[in-house]
Amino acid sequence: MTLENRFVIKVPASSANLGPGFDSLGVALDLYLQVEVEESDKWECYSTSDDLRDLPTDESHFICQIAIQTAGKYGRDLQPCKLKIESEIPLARGLGSSAAAIVAGVELADCVGKLKLTKKEKLLLATELEGHPDNAGASLYGGLVIGCYQQREVDMVTFSDMSFEIVAVIPQEILLTKVAREVLPTTFSYAEAIQASSTSNLLVAALLSQNWTLAGKMMEIDIFHQPYRRPLIHAYSDIEKWAKANGAFGVALSGAGPTVICFTEKGKGEQLALSLQSTFSTMTVKVLNIDNIGSQVYKVENCLK
Repeated sequence: MTLENRFVIKVPASSANLGPGFDSLGVALDLYLQVEVEESDKWECYSTSDDLRDLPTDESHFICQIAIQTAGKYGRDLQPCKLKIESEIPLARGLGSSAAAIVAGVELADCVGKLKLTKKEKLLLATELEGHPDNAGASLYGGLVIGCYQQREVDMVTFSDMSFEIVAVIPQEILLTKVAREVLPTTFSYAEAIQASSTSNLLVAALLSQNWTLAGKMMEIDIFHQPYRRPLIHAYSDIEKWAKANGAFGVALSGAGPTVICFTEKGKGEQLALSLQSTFSTMTVKVLNIDNIGSQVYKVENCLK
């Protein structure tokens, strides 16, 4: 296999759950993982991003492993490549860094191995690796996604042009998803399951109908995961109170945390971000737009697909 030219894989970050949409609801955000690929006689990885400099530089790199594993499922051996990997997505902060890397690995295998995968096939591969479709689906498809993974099948509906803005409050400390999963209950009662699922259903309806007050209420009364994870997040309650007093209609953990995402109507994000940054000065505050495109693969000059 010969790569005629270098190409680039670009994958957006994502925020999952949005409160009660546990492991099923996600949104793509305009922070990006970018992988520049060129043919080589061996696997090489390098980066100038501070978070990525200490990661493996050979085929043991996570993205390479995903690509090799994906190609192997289709009986293909990949031509080694040199990868320049840069990322705006902070690691272990609840913004879908691992899902973005998985999607990048699947895209790499598809391009280099000429697998000709459909978007849905990529989604299933990424979901099997990630364990749930919300982050990977958002990174692949863009926009707001609602997905279900059962019996080794993934079904997903996507929505673009959602009319709200997101302000992310990102603490300095990390929180591994594995740790955040360990505090969750293993079972719910029948009554609790009804309450939790109805809250999630109503959140989706509220977002799509632009009933922002109701959407914020549903985010706040989630019982799937936030009551158990909030104690792990320094200053969550303070951030929530301040954000809602300064223009946010809803506040939720981003994925497993520790990032807190604050939802505002269009045009109110910048002012909310300024207020949050002045109050929580040790944290990073970003106004994030929704990415409606999802993962892209293109030549350095021209689009591949």
